[in-house]
Amino acid sequence: MLKVSEKEFWFVVGSQGLYGQDVLDVVKSDAEKIIENLNASGSLPYKIIFKEVATTAEVITQIMKEANFEDKVAGVITWMHTFSPAKNWIRGTKLLQKPLLHLATQFGENIPWSTIDMDYMNTNQSAHGDREYGFINARLQKHNKIVVGYWKDEKVQSQIADWMDVAVAYGESFNIKVARFGDNMRNVAVTDGDKVEAQIKFGWTVDYFGIGDLVAEMKEVTDAEINATYKECEGMYDMVVGDNDPAFFEDHVKEQIRIEIALRKFMERGGYTAFTSNFEDLWGMKQLPGMAVQRLNAEGYGFAGEGDWKTAAIDRLIKIMAHNKLTGFMEDYTYDLRAGHEEILGSHMLEVDPTLASTKPRVEVHPLGIGDREDPARLIFDGSDGHGVVISMSDFGTEYKLLINSVDGSKPEVEAPHLPVARQLWVPEPGFHEGIHSWIENGGGHHTVISMNVKEQQVVDLAKMFDVEYVEIKK
Repeated sequence: MLKVSEKEFWFVVGSQGLYGQDVLDVVKSDAEKIIENLNASGSLPYKIIFKEVATTAEVITQIMKEANFEDKVAGVITWMHTFSPAKNWIRGTKLLQKPLLHLATQFGENIPWSTIDMDYMNTNQSAHGDREYGFINARLQKHNKIVVGYWKDEKVQSQIADWMDVAVAYGESFNIKVARFGDNMRNVAVTDGDKVEAQIKFGWTVDYFGIGDLVAEMKEVTDAEINATYKECEGMYDMVVGDNDPAFFEDHVKEQIRIEIALRKFMERGGYTAFTSNFEDLWGMKQLPGMAVQRLNAEGYGFAGEGDWKTAAIDRLIKIMAHNKLTGFMEDYTYDLRAGHEEILGSHMLEVDPTLASTKPRVEVHPLGIGDREDPARLIFDGSDGHGVVISMSDFGTEYKLLINSVDGSKPEVEAPHLPVARQLWVPEPGFHEGIHSWIENGGGHHTVISMNVKEQQVVDLAKMFDVEYVEIKK
């Protein structure tokens, strides 16, 4: 299972020395209490570390330099307890290369009318400090996140948690390596793109390998490894032999297991976290990877078919944000156009991500009409119900564009006995006709990533971190 390395977030408090050391002592104490409570709340996916009450440009600049070079630090959270002169933040903020969240809160929830005096006002002037600090971030075009509200509120903590997941994914994006086994599908436009610009913009390394490199790895897989994994599959899935001869069925399932083991070893050795395949490039292979891909998806590897390296990288990126739940590579396949029943059926030839499954996957072996190879084994299941988001990345030559479509997902209620692939239904917002029209008009691709464990705002936040153009399609 792919895992993200340990991450933490630094908490920096803005203040100044104008009101004396006693006030600074209160500021520090209040900040430590907030952090202690947030960490103990169970609402946050990562730990917050108190760093400093920052009162000078020199201190702020040094903190931001350290944050840049400390790998464990995924981002910086700032809070203006008092008024912090924003010129102090210019140099440090310009240098900061990690995501930044401005927490616009106050230590006390209410105004203590019976005791409030100017000492209280001067010590608790977050409303004053937020405006000064917010101005300089806007002028610097920092694209930072702003969360507003009382720090104990569940909504505020949820927003911080969502942003943390995005910030970690942003940092991990620069570690994504995509292994392309074969090139892009011939004559297809949307799956191609500028790999150098993708590395500059998103940090993705995209490497080509001949399919023979994978075939060579497959030859090294032992029967003992294959048999052990086959036994594991018998405990995880319903093994449906169907009309196949049992020996034929087992042999074809084991061929997918051989591919799976070879792919995993190859990617582990090279540090790859996403990959592509192409049914037009299968030299030396008996089957197109199907079940092999799906089982690696379940471990957190990103994937896209037909050599689509952009979607494979996005798949891995969104899986990090989603903690690999209800998230995977998808393709708009066919429509239901009946009035009042309009929806999209999403699927693929073989490789639908089992993290989307609401039913126990079945292992089945069926012919495949493309690729001119043996019948591949695949996992078949129904998708899930829930609100979600469908994401696509298009390369327009001069810029990347991220399309973000809010959708309502559902699992099929009707059997499809002659459709030997997994399936996921959804209705796009703001409505079927409007959503599809907007997607096509904006150049959205047919390869996407769907997630029912990531929020639209998180994807928008991610786009802002990368400073990439995005289009929201929603109500």
